[in-house]
Amino acid sequence: MQTVDGVDGIGGVRAPERALGAFLRARRGRVAPDDVGLSAGPRRRVHGLRREELAQLAGISVDYLVRLEQGRAVQPSVEVLGALSRALGLDAAERRHLYTLAGTRTGGAPEMAPSPQLRRLLAAADGFPAFVTDHRLDVVAWNRLGSELLGGLDDPDRRDRNNARFLFLDPAARRVYPEWEPRAAEAVGLLRDSVGRFPDDDALAALVTDLFSLSADFRRIWDSGVVVSCGAGSKRLYHPDAGDLVLDYETLHVPAEPGVTGLVVHVFSAEEGSPEAEALARLSESTAT
Repeated sequence: MQTVDGVDGIGGVRAPERALGAFLRARRGRVAPDDVGLSAGPRRRVHGLRREELAQLAGISVDYLVRLEQGRAVQPSVEVLGALSRALGLDAAERRHLYTLAGTRTGGAPEMAPSPQLRRLLAAADGFPAFVTDHRLDVVAWNRLGSELLGGLDDPDRRDRNNARFLFLDPAARRVYPEWEPRAAEAVGLLRDSVGRFPDDDALAALVTDLFSLSADFRRIWDSGVVVSCGAGSKRLYHPDAGDLVLDYETLHVPAEPGVTGLVVHVFSAEEGSPEAEALARLSESTAT
């Protein structure tokens, strides 16, 4: 049975200590010696940092780092985690994931359906493409323009309503997202974060295991240890009628309970008067009819 970091089989027992070690190994492999003031040397064959180098940078013993990476030390102190975060150059999302893996994690994820109020909000904002995802990247709600722009969410036969499966298993995703690689890395990073937060979610474990077995690209990106959180910025999308669009996006978090994100609302927009805004207006008119 194939094993993914902290996910044993399909819906099986999760191993947080192995997930912590795998994450540390993956991130260690992504830090170039030159980035932290170390000389790589002409005969160096190791990609990233050696264990001895990371231990020195973090101020811990090599033996302790080995035990962390092998899953034999599972409760590192806050000071050790901070030192490892700094040595590995982790960003905010990656640091949170590291602390989550090393701490006491909640088990099951909250199940949260879109409320009638949220659906009304999506419908009222139909000039702005929007959709809603849960922690498994299932698209659970959308508006008319969002459906059309993202490959036809209204029709389950047209595209998978799980964004990760769509990205990695449907060739149409590479047309919808011309800049496919960053979108794929984003999906993997979000799933890794969810696996860390909800280790007992059988459906999430099954999704990750399936993608790991079916997609070489998913395996490649997962093994890099990438972790991300939803934010804001711009994304490039393509629609056969609207053409190539670079749109701004914003994410809004709907809590399942205090401090726990339940659903994420993704909203696209374009600057007024821009070619993208005009293209969205034309697409909105055509889909309305």
